[in-house]
Amino acid sequence: MAASVTPPRGMRDFLPAEKARREHALGVIRGVYAAHGFDEIETPVMEDSSRLHAGLGGDNEKLAFAVMKRGLGPHDLARAAASGDALSLADLGLRYDLTVPLARFYATHRAALPPVFRSIQIAPVWRAERPQKGRYRQFVQCDIDIIGEAGQLAELELLTATVATLDALGLSGCTIRLNDRRILAGILGSWGVPDELRERALITIDKLDKIGTGGVAAELAELGIVTGDADVAAELEALTAADWHLADGVVAPPSWLDGEAYAELLALRAALPDAAIEFDPTLVRGMGYYTGTIFEIAHPDYGYSLGGGGRYDHMIGRFLGQEVPACGFSIGFERIVDLLAVRDEERPRAVVLVYDADVAAGRLLELKRELVASGSRVRLERRVKNLRALLDRVTADGFDAFAPVGAETTDAASLEFRDLG
Repeated sequence: MAASVTPPRGMRDFLPAEKARREHALGVIRGVYAAHGFDEIETPVMEDSSRLHAGLGGDNEKLAFAVMKRGLGPHDLARAAASGDALSLADLGLRYDLTVPLARFYATHRAALPPVFRSIQIAPVWRAERPQKGRYRQFVQCDIDIIGEAGQLAELELLTATVATLDALGLSGCTIRLNDRRILAGILGSWGVPDELRERALITIDKLDKIGTGGVAAELAELGIVTGDADVAAELEALTAADWHLADGVVAPPSWLDGEAYAELLALRAALPDAAIEFDPTLVRGMGYYTGTIFEIAHPDYGYSLGGGGRYDHMIGRFLGQEVPACGFSIGFERIVDLLAVRDEERPRAVVLVYDADVAAGRLLELKRELVASGSRVRLERRVKNLRALLDRVTADGFDAFAPVGAETTDAASLEFRDLG
């Protein structure tokens, strides 16, 4: 029986046309981010295991791929299995996001960076997910972060750059949902959730779009997080049904609403009058390191977010020993790339030269050089008996036209191109 030749589950190969679409989208994203004053950095794919499991990544820490220490033997494996301490076998791990590596990067290179550092990171990350549609074990994240800015200018720059990127990609109909972790703390406080259980409660609330208000209420009760008189299901229904709109205020605001946090959200909305922004008091974002404003990209045609982020003011202090304000936004690249089409005006003309066997290689290369110099993408294909099959294949690869090349062809001007498709 032949060995499997498919990629590992949750990981993918990309054929040329798909790879071209991905690279085009990444180029657009990089260009807009750079135009907004962000600088691209690169960090290693692995970090120390102790950093990846420092309590900063929420449930994603459980999904980190561990890298075993070098030189381990069978007795080491047996001892770890007996003790149930598998992590003792690993000193490194593949990064599960780009924020923890960024915090470590900033702590390492702070002296060489400006007081307010605006970074771009576009790179793959790995999580031991259960593979399903839109969820992979290896995927690309597109992050922008601002470190060193404590005021709302950081959120405003991130939101502005993200909205501009979505527009440049041609992805219309998106909405930015806003909330603040302080507002969530107020909701949990009104239910009587003790401080030590609040992170666990947020994990459950984050499932709201999957299990509904009744499911969230049942899980909170089953875990013993909410007891007593709190009618969680009814209160969640009221929160999700309320027409907040981030106006000048809300009608009869609940007593738990953090006035300062809500005022800051109002200020963000006022500063971005042309952006589609909504307040959602049940928005959680899964990471455990968020400390203030959180945001997420929503689209009416999809039941999942297309990106998100927030403020994480305490993370860098874990590495540096002193607090540094930080805020970031990540576009969910894998979720948006399939929604995009490369617009014809944004890519070079792609042509195929179908040459006869008796055409000299030097002549072919000269024709190719002329066309490439004029801005075209060029592929050479030897003429075959089944020309239709060849043309169908190059059309699927994204080529626009072809021209036959014979011994009598003298230069690029003498080529007669015929449209494909």
